[in-house]
Amino acid sequence: MERSFAKEVQSLKKGDGEIFEGEGILAVTKAALQSGVSYVGGYQGSPVSHLVDVLNDAKDIMDEYGVHLEICANEAGAAAMLGASIQYPIRGLVTWKSTVGTNVASDALSNLGSVGVTGGAVVILGEDYGEGASIIQERSHAYALKSTLWLFDPRPNLTSIVNLTEKAFELSEASNQPVMVQLRILACHVQGRFEAKDNKHGQFTGNRKLEKPNFDLMKIALPPGTYAQEKHKWEERVPAAIDFIRREKLNETFDGELDDLGIICQGGLYNTVQRALNHLGLADIYGNSRVPIYCMNVTYPLVPEEISGFCAGKKHVLVVEEGHPSYIEDDVNVILRKADVQTKVHGKGPLPMAGQYTSDVVQNGVSQWIDEIGLPDTNKGGAGARIKYIVGLKTKATKYLGNPVPPRPPTFCTGCPERPVFSAIKLMEKDLGKTHISCDIGCHTFSALPPFSIGQTVLGYGLGRASSTGVAPNF
Repeated sequence: MERSFAKEVQSLKKGDGEIFEGEGILAVTKAALQSGVSYVGGYQGSPVSHLVDVLNDAKDIMDEYGVHLEICANEAGAAAMLGASIQYPIRGLVTWKSTVGTNVASDALSNLGSVGVTGGAVVILGEDYGEGASIIQERSHAYALKSTLWLFDPRPNLTSIVNLTEKAFELSEASNQPVMVQLRILACHVQGRFEAKDNKHGQFTGNRKLEKPNFDLMKIALPPGTYAQEKHKWEERVPAAIDFIRREKLNETFDGELDDLGIICQGGLYNTVQRALNHLGLADIYGNSRVPIYCMNVTYPLVPEEISGFCAGKKHVLVVEEGHPSYIEDDVNVILRKADVQTKVHGKGPLPMAGQYTSDVVQNGVSQWIDEIGLPDTNKGGAGARIKYIVGLKTKATKYLGNPVPPRPPTFCTGCPERPVFSAIKLMEKDLGKTHISCDIGCHTFSALPPFSIGQTVLGYGLGRASSTGVAPNF
């Protein structure tokens, strides 16, 4: 465990109409209990570690509702837990950091995506991307596309996060597919409040046992059944998901007076977009934007009718999509061409292909976009002057700071039992000389940093020894 939540877990008992206050990942835990979850599993990793920590401290609540908690050995083990929802109407939730965690879990996710589920199966992904990230800079979106797993990216406020976590269980059951809920670092730790609901008992739990096992051969990923599963997925499950997303209004549209323009953004970036627009004089501090915004709380599957409807009559639309490749931007272009909507789509270009979309990055991208499309000065709200003012403040602050702040690279915790291992290797090098050392992921990788500077390669989870087999014969 990272920390104790003995005090905070008491808020998980709040009932209908009471006000819940806390951080994002604690709110997700409450949403799971309100949804009648029967089992929860996870593999520790920032920024979602606290979900497991919270439930570990909430044993009395878990026992009352018969919810099983499993601290998994890795992400594959956590994903495999969702197998309980394949044959039975049992709701389950698992969590890990992504995308490396999703790499490890991918085999189980592929099977789940093929056979489908009966009970709601939800994965809470800590999208560890950008500044503060500890892993390879890739996107979970690729797995959503590959395995046909629905992907939520909720607006980072507690009401939206809780509502969409609950809707994730409902969508999973309505379409018989697992749902991934992507939460960035800021969303996991955002503070806020929402109106709570009563916790629910799951249909089957540790307190309400199944009487007999179910067997359905079509729930096994075995040819020729897999061919029928693929057909069912695209003819039944995908349309059911799109219909649910549209009917429940999971995506949101915010009107603005500049109705010949528009911005399409991932839900997780909505606050960042609003902040940038405010700095540019295109939105007020209360979130009222002059530019219409289509906020995609569900980034896969897309709803073609919503996108073409939003873009109809607009000359220019900017797609704010963090990371690479430009999956959403490309799909928006295809949807509009098929609908014969001639709106020009902008995205990567004004906005960078790589890197975290901070407020400054989005601000600069939107500013470049409005310059490119020739937005009249009367509509810019003094954007240029505002940018110069903000840059001036930052320049002034830099002068006051004097020298740059010393870098603080990650390193081993004080008292970490792994540190002496690498100290021993350094002592060994004095007698035997240096050699190639294959590292493993996680904290082990810190050995590559001073003062140890040990390790030439890192290939993946548990692959340190295996990755040495190619290079060892050459030494």
